Amino acid sequence: MTVSAALRPLAKAPAAALARVRFVLTDMDDTLTHRGRLSARTYKALERLRDAGIPVLPVTAAPAGWADQMARMWPVDGVIAENGGLFLRRTADGDVERRYWHGEEERTVAARRLERLRQAIHAVLPEVELASDQPFRLCSLAFRVPSDPALRTALVRHFRNAGAEVTVNSLWVLGWFGGYDKLGMARRVMREVHGLDIDAAPETVAYAGDSVNDAPMFAHFPTSVGVSTVIDFLSEIPRPPAWITRGPGGDGFVELADALLAARNPPSLVPEPRSAGDHHEP
Repeated sequence: MTVSAALRPLAKAPAAALARVRFVLTDMDDTLTHRGRLSARTYKALERLRDAGIPVLPVTAAPAGWADQMARMWPVDGVIAENGGLFLRRTADGDVERRYWHGEEERTVAARRLERLRQAIHAVLPEVELASDQPFRLCSLAFRVPSDPALRTALVRHFRNAGAEVTVNSLWVLGWFGGYDKLGMARRVMREVHGLDIDAAPETVAYAGDSVNDAPMFAHFPTSVGVSTVIDFLSEIPRPPAWITRGPGGDGFVELADALLAARNPPSLVPEPRSAGDHHEP
């Protein structure tokens, strides 16, 4: 049996496990979105979870600039951006607070190293394209995923040879210096902001994702959910998600939201009223 065939449909997840979930962490690109768009029903699912007392925190490789807008305007509890480089959260006055993985001095050193690395990569791989969102990044260096697998492999190798962390998702080959990832920053944020130890109580968090950089999260959380397109990356994910949705992107996320809310509010088992003909005197 193939790994993809062994994935279990989310529809079969036990309600008792789903009912224990208190927070939802989720990838953004191709998990909340589909083909680069966020649907109204997906946005509504974020609102429904928030209104039910289940905070949602996107955990994304997307740049700080995108995350700033999401933290300000979306119905989310904050955003972990650049694969764990920083956390952004809306303040009471509508501004955004930023919490970086590193202190200011370390970030300055890392930024200089990333610029030197960018120059070195372009010198040997001039055909690779810098991500169009690179001007909005504060902690990472991103290239568009090359269509040529050999070029993608060479790009990843250059990051690693420079001592950088590197990951790949559906949009970017992303590199950074610092020894963190999505799980590391999620662990810190959940402890400092919500007082939750995700190592002691991983069952209280559901995680949704679609790609290789979601692998640490899939491995850590028992209620891990891959949207349907995750099957394209399973060969590169050491431990697949526990569950898979029917739909891709935001449609899959809506399935997860529906399942969590249904588990919290199961249909009441009210006996059907008897007809007059069924009535019997004692």
